[in-house]
Formats: sequence, C-alpha cells, structure tokens
Amino acid sequence: MSKDKAAKPQPTQVPIKWEKDVAEHDYAAAQAYASLKLSAAATEKAIARLRKAELTTRRANDILRASGLDAAPLDDPGVVKDLIKVIQGKRLSPVLVLGGVGQSDIADGFHRVSLVYRLDPYGTVPLKLADVPDV
Repeated sequence: MSKDKAAKPQPTQVPIKWEKDVAEHDYAAAQAYASLKLSAAATEKAIARLRKAELTTRRANDILRASGLDAAPLDDPGVVKDLIKVIQGKRLSPVLVLGGVGQSDIADGFHRVSLVYRLDPYGTVPLKLADVPDV
C-alpha cells in the first residue's frame, strides 16, 4: 500500500467567458426590473450609478445570499439558454446588482449567476454594483 495520499478529485471546470463590459440591453432590463421596486426618479439614478460603476467580481454564492435568492436549477429555461452560450464559446454579459442596507438585488443577470452557482458555487461572477439612491 502506498504512503502517498490519494489524489483529491478536482471539480470539473467549465470555462465561462465574460464580456469586458455590460451589454447595453442589460441596462434596459435592469431599468425595467428596478422600476417595479423603485420610484421613477430612484430608478433613473440607480441605472446611472450602475453605468458609472467599475466592473468587479463576487462569488456566485455571495451574490445569491446577499440577494436572498436561491439559484435557479440547471433545467430552468434562462439557465439553459446561458449554458448553451457557454458551450458555444460565446461570452456572457456581466451582472448588474443594486445594493442597499441589509440586502442587495440582482437587477439583471439572475440566470447567469445561477449558472455559475450550479457549476461552481464559489465561482466568480463579474458585475457592476451600485447603491440604491435615497429619493
């Protein structure tokens, strides 16, 4: 019997390619979502702040936890759509997150965060993060 430790299995890494910036249509989607939760003035300010925010990264599990959300399953149509893009080698758009006291909200990119989480809960997700304005 060998004294060498058994090799630990390595998690399967699915390479996810990301765009260098957020797609323009994602700001429109974030605005549509935010308008359901914020006043028109607060929505405009929040989207302006997201546009100016620097791209950063956070772990998928942390984004979901801060948002109070569970990841969508791999068979969710939105997750499947993003998974197909990954398999085809296409780049995904970074996520847009609005922060607030005590909770954050994924304004756009829930399915992308869910995909990363389902592949690797500790996988990093590029995102823009902005505070919800007081209006």
